[in-house]
Amino acid sequence: MANTTSSAYSFDQNFSIDEIIADAYERIGLVGTAGHQLKTARRSLNILFQEWGNRGVHFWEVGNTNINLIVGSSTSVDATAEGSGTYTFYRNSTDVPGGGEPPQATTTPTTNIYGITDILNVTYRQNYNTTSQSDIGLTKVARDAYSATANKASLGTPSQYWVQRFIDKVTITIYPLPNSTAADNYLNVYYVKRIQDVGAFSNATDAPYRFIPPMVSGLSYYLSMKFAPQRTQELKLLYEDEFARAAAEDGSAASTYITPKTYYPNI
Repeated sequence: MANTTSSAYSFDQNFSIDEIIADAYERIGLVGTAGHQLKTARRSLNILFQEWGNRGVHFWEVGNTNINLIVGSSTSVDATAEGSGTYTFYRNSTDVPGGGEPPQATTTPTTNIYGITDILNVTYRQNYNTTSQSDIGLTKVARDAYSATANKASLGTPSQYWVQRFIDKVTITIYPLPNSTAADNYLNVYYVKRIQDVGAFSNATDAPYRFIPPMVSGLSYYLSMKFAPQRTQELKLLYEDEFARAAAEDGSAASTYITPKTYYPNI
């Protein structure tokens, strides 16, 4: 007789915040928590997610979008133009100056994107959504390199970009600005977003199943500093061990090729 299984794969989607908190408290020997203990645990879980943001790129938060180019400047669905080829991604819609939404364009995509924390790659995309579509990678430059650019208003095909990360926004500044040939083409942007806030106790978390173990062990470690300091060190070791395994499993492995460097004698 065949084993009867659930045929379900949704535990992480139904693992609510209150259950995560209950499991973390049980690990430090507290059962039946309520009131302030629930609120402080939710706060600690939010802080834990902030700490994860300092541990490198989380691949489930990597996204992709296009920015429509216009001669000399630009507007876009998910970014606002600040002049001189600077595009702004806001943390929240409430961070947009004056409130409300960034300017809308008539091109795809049709939704705004918030919560971007960094820009990974930018390419200049021509003939979008056709059989002759082609991408040319832009070079990411540092502040001093962009600052040394003589004429920041010069027109041409964008070839460089500079990223600034602020409290409430991330900006991309491109150089040179789009000319008439580049008009109506796109910047294709790969970005990484922050992990969403915890929110209501009935919510699930913005994390894949691979990170459920370090999430619970990490929360128990954080709570131990408040309620069971004698166990903090052992719980920290468990958390770091489980996080290392989850981080190693995150993403998708790619082939690696090592080529020896070739030296040519002076002639």
